[in-house]
Amino acid sequence: MTSAVTSTPAVFSSSEDIARNLRLVSSEITETVGKIDATELAALAEHLGRSSRVFVAGAGRSGLVLRMTAMRLMHLGLTVHVAGDTTTPAIDASDLLIVASGSGTTSGVVKAAETASRIGARIGVFTTNASSPLAKLADAVVVVPAAQKTDHGSTVSRQYAGSLFEQALFVATEALFASLWDNDASPAEELWLRHANLE
Repeated sequence: MTSAVTSTPAVFSSSEDIARNLRLVSSEITETVGKIDATELAALAEHLGRSSRVFVAGAGRSGLVLRMTAMRLMHLGLTVHVAGDTTTPAIDASDLLIVASGSGTTSGVVKAAETASRIGARIGVFTTNASSPLAKLADAVVVVPAAQKTDHGSTVSRQYAGSLFEQALFVATEALFASLWDNDASPAEELWLRHANLE
């Protein structure tokens, strides 16, 4: 009978190690976000403005970033749902599905996009791979030029797995929110009234 191998990571990071990695992470994010095509984000924003409701779907850490995005869009007054939640209704042709997958091949995310496509809903995709199955289903594709999580020998990023994609995804969706808010011009106090109060 085999047992799982467990290990306790050694704790020996110095302040110099931490400072070096802070610089590494911030510089990689800055460089990657600077390569995102703003016209692709603008096209996604246009679809947001034409949609009755917004749905988001993603797996793992990308899914967590899209949950944060859903919260911000809700603060703007949009009707937003997270795929898989127990109260999420059926998507229809007047809606927009926003999905994220670095590889563009994550099975559950691709399946969600295929369902939305069959129904006639619009689809916005964040991915590193513009020729992926997910990107081919999209009405708007935002390419994030980061390493995929399985690209362990990447020259694009020294961070583990898909960290850079997820970090850049967060920044890109925050920029999208900020741009929508600029055009909405609602005061922060109005957005705050929609903030969760059952915490």
